[in-house]
Amino acid sequence: MPRRLLERPRSLALLVGCQFAFVAYFSLGGFRSLTSLFGRVSGPVFDYSRTHDVYANLSRLLPRERAPPDPARPLPFCPQRSPFLVGPLTVTFSRVPTLEQIQAKNPAVQEGGRYQPPGCEPRSRTAIIIPHRNRETHLGHLLYYLHPFLQRQQLQYGIYVVHQAGNSTFNRAKLLNVGVKEALKDEEWDCLFLHDVDLIPENDHNLYTCDPWNPKHVSVAMNKFGYSLPYPQYFGGVSALTPDQYMKINGFPNEYWGWGGEDDDIATRVRLAGMKIARPPVSIGHYKMVKHKSDKGNEENPHRLFDLLIRTQRMWTQDGMNSLSYVLLAKHLHPLYTNLTVDIGTDPRAARRPPAPGHEGQRHRSSTSLFREEMLPAAPVPPWPGPRSSARTRLLPASPIGTVSVSRDWYQDPAQSRPRCSP
Repeated sequence: MPRRLLERPRSLALLVGCQFAFVAYFSLGGFRSLTSLFGRVSGPVFDYSRTHDVYANLSRLLPRERAPPDPARPLPFCPQRSPFLVGPLTVTFSRVPTLEQIQAKNPAVQEGGRYQPPGCEPRSRTAIIIPHRNRETHLGHLLYYLHPFLQRQQLQYGIYVVHQAGNSTFNRAKLLNVGVKEALKDEEWDCLFLHDVDLIPENDHNLYTCDPWNPKHVSVAMNKFGYSLPYPQYFGGVSALTPDQYMKINGFPNEYWGWGGEDDDIATRVRLAGMKIARPPVSIGHYKMVKHKSDKGNEENPHRLFDLLIRTQRMWTQDGMNSLSYVLLAKHLHPLYTNLTVDIGTDPRAARRPPAPGHEGQRHRSSTSLFREEMLPAAPVPPWPGPRSSARTRLLPASPIGTVSVSRDWYQDPAQSRPRCSP
């Protein structure tokens, strides 16, 4: 009987149509939509039509004058769930706040973007690492919302902005590796949050803490993708790993110059390292993206699909933290964040462009020299004591002590017993 039904054209067309509808529904909604169809709820329900000001009642978190702490009576731990959480937040980009305005609204934040909750011992020490270049407007929006967002969660945290110097192709993953290495020199952080500068969290129940067992992908519902996960292995936007998890996957790849590809590489590394991707519920992991045009110097990576992603399974233990090299040009503790200016080199795959007319024979200048020429004042040339040579002489300015340092060392191999940075 079933065989006769399948032989009929109408039955066959109905079967094909049902299969197509199921595949389309599964692709758009994923498992979460499928389970909700049968009455299962994947997480708490929030009404995003009723949002709250992220700065509302923030004065309750300010430290009060108390007696000096008694070493014999340590502070109690902060509660598992902070009582200052309000849920969905109002996020708008109509005005760009200045750094001075943000600083005035966050008086408890210390130099370098550091914060520690008053009156209790934090349950997590989280480092926020933000790759950056030419995104000052986006950085202002992120700092405006992120500081009170984290304070409401009663976390001890620090914010690091890793700025790529020069005009070479942008490399997000390598900048994150640099930020992790430099942050671990400052403190033994419990959790590393790798955060795009243009994504703003919309719910303070989205805790910026790590999963103890698996790397966590946090930005599961962005407005760019209709507040849904674009595909199951997506790992872009905002992610969180413990230092041990980060070293277990050998960090992020260093060879992804330009836009795209590194997120899928990282998801593959997680699987190859024997771990899974953890995620918060879609109802919590809401993010709003700051609209922007494509960046010059961050064009789509042409090698990301047919070359780099194919070699991930073979090269992931060799390309990452154990092969990282860079030059730390400056480290500056701003009132709201720690700025790291670094030279990470140039894309070795980039085709050499012909020199501009009139510039034939001139040597290529690295991003280090471009940064020094742009940011550091040129020292005056002293009077020449003897007869001048026909060649022109120019003295490079000396590096200010405590401002510019050089670091071109190699990170410890992940196979070693203690994969930590030594300060």
